[in-house]
Amino acid sequence: MKQMLAIFLTAILTENYILDKFLGICPFLGVSKKRDSAVGMSIAVTVVMVLATAVTWPIYFGILIPKHLAYLETIVFILVIAVLVQFIEIVLKRYIPSLYNALGVYLPLITTNCAVLGVTMLVLDKQAANPTAYGYAQALMNAFGAGIGFLVAMVIFSGVRERIELNDVPKFWKGLPITLVAASLVSVSFLGFQGLVTGMLG
Repeated sequence: MKQMLAIFLTAILTENYILDKFLGICPFLGVSKKRDSAVGMSIAVTVVMVLATAVTWPIYFGILIPKHLAYLETIVFILVIAVLVQFIEIVLKRYIPSLYNALGVYLPLITTNCAVLGVTMLVLDKQAANPTAYGYAQALMNAFGAGIGFLVAMVIFSGVRERIELNDVPKFWKGLPITLVAASLVSVSFLGFQGLVTGMLG
């Protein structure tokens, strides 16, 4: 239980896939203007992360490794993610059309979201580093934590961008420049969590 909590908190705070690993920057900058869209996108990404890990892990260890096809992992993982995104897109379009329209082009772009692919692939490195302690359950917890970390980063940054819109920003800073500066400051703020998880659970 302690290990699972450590994996969960680490994925949110000290190994945040956006603010620490800099994966998934496209939706981070593109969908964070409004909090509702940011939350909706994050929930969709979290669902895809967990489901993709749930499917790709057994495929990798049950099919690719025994058949000596591990070199195909990137192609196979992208195909799995693409199918899952299509499924979520159909569900949102039918049952939550307002969110579907708000996400726009960014919803199908989850297919190529490097944060989702990164979760499914980097977890294999953790398993290789500690095969006896890092298994399927730990991989799923890592994916869920990564999704929540994605949500935390998106919500925080959407709040920052709303504050920016209410302030008088110099003309040469408006648009992308001030957005990138704000993103870097949010990222730096998460450095304060380094060592915190170890201190809490150790």
